[in-house]
Amino acid sequence: MEFVVIYSTARSEDEAEALAAGLVEEKLAACVQMLPIKSIYRWKGVVERAEETLLIIKTRKEFADRGIAWLKEHHSYEVPEAIAVDISSGHEAYLKWLEEETG
Repeated sequence: MEFVVIYSTARSEDEAEALAAGLVEEKLAACVQMLPIKSIYRWKGVVERAEETLLIIKTRKEFADRGIAWLKEHHSYEVPEAIAVDISSGHEAYLKWLEEETG
């Protein structure tokens, strides 16, 4: 079984919690961690600065596209971040738990 971490950001902690809960409730993620961050990015030609919440989403690789589609549907951003990164190895018991929680 292969796994990924999907990174996304949310406008607020409340939105991040709603997204995280939805992903876990739908079994599209086993776990979502949330961290406050500061972002600097270019949007429509203007350099923006924002306080956001980073979501670190752990799931099966086979669920990545569905999880990203779910994020796009429920996110407040016009173009939400959704980047999947392969997990090349990890603690076997943790990966087994991740598999069970997304089954």
